[in-house]
Amino acid sequence: MPFAARSRAMSHDAIVVGGGLVGASIAWGLAREGLSVVLLDEGDVAFRASRGNFGLVWVQSKGHGLPPYHRWSRASSELWLELAAELREATGIDVGHSRPGGVTLCLSERELADRERLMREMQSQNADVGFEYRMLDHGEVKELLPGVGPKVLGASYTPYDGHVSPLYLLRALHADLQKRRGRYLPEARVETLAHANGRFTVQARGERFEAPKLVLAAGLGNAALAPQVGLDVPVRPVRGQIIVTERIERVLRMPTLILRQTEEGSIMIGESREEAGFDDVTGIDVVRRLAARAIDSFPFLAGVRMVRTWAALRVMSPDGFPIYQQSERCPGAFVATCHSGVTLAAAHALRYAKFVAAGSLPEEMAPFHGRRLATGDVPRAA
Repeated sequence: MPFAARSRAMSHDAIVVGGGLVGASIAWGLAREGLSVVLLDEGDVAFRASRGNFGLVWVQSKGHGLPPYHRWSRASSELWLELAAELREATGIDVGHSRPGGVTLCLSERELADRERLMREMQSQNADVGFEYRMLDHGEVKELLPGVGPKVLGASYTPYDGHVSPLYLLRALHADLQKRRGRYLPEARVETLAHANGRFTVQARGERFEAPKLVLAAGLGNAALAPQVGLDVPVRPVRGQIIVTERIERVLRMPTLILRQTEEGSIMIGESREEAGFDDVTGIDVVRRLAARAIDSFPFLAGVRMVRTWAALRVMSPDGFPIYQQSERCPGAFVATCHSGVTLAAAHALRYAKFVAAGSLPEEMAPFHGRRLATGDVPRAA
């Protein structure tokens, strides 16, 4: 069809830019609120953190130095039960969510002391809502995870943690979005973005879309898109690498910070952090370190075959905490950016989307405003 025949803008209640877990969760939540939504996904040329995600729903160390982030993460962990059940009922897709609690393993006295100090500080900072944790010795860890090795001296445990399959989650969100009043467009890189007379016009894939609400959830792409609607989102990439093993019998009853067993039985090993710019290529030195720590933690892994590795780029703000903001210059434009798209998917779908639908962010979201970055007072996120 000639472009001229398609030049008339298609009207929606909301445009969401970014088809990964953050954008898909918010778009699904908006459709759940009854809004007509178009979700624009740049496609496979994008740096897809969602498709390279480790899959943890992790709370125990989130928000050190910024207690509202801990509360937001913990609320999302609670809401995950509702989200997983609703998606399963609507689509028949089991996203593999479970919440058995989680442990962070410590392989030295220094690690153990640092971890215990962090947990005490987290408990103190969240005294108003309570923070349940336990420090475990080697024997207690072995009761929870029988395969743990003698080099593990202890661990921290909280009941708030779990894990999920990011790929099944993304599939379920996209599927149910399209069953509602939602439209998903892949290969739809934003070409132009404008605001006039209370409405946003976006051109992508040779089509024009118009709506009174716009959500920028494009990950690293938000840095370039946000200034066009009066927002500042200074995000950078932080590379993480992951190892995946062959499928084995069920041996891990709960996830750890660096290692989890998927529903299919494979072991995922991760939690590296590298300042490598936009380079998402794996490196043997990092893979070797990840494998060595995994074997120190669970010696049986020495006999398990590694089947693939990959790298993905986290979306990191200067202090490591999320940025949620509404534009003052262009009311109706919102931004959502974070490096915890899995953990926060339920909060984005079942709470943040409600805020956008209502047209404003409540006071509880004020700590996540980008203005905090001007002071540099907030410590880096864990």
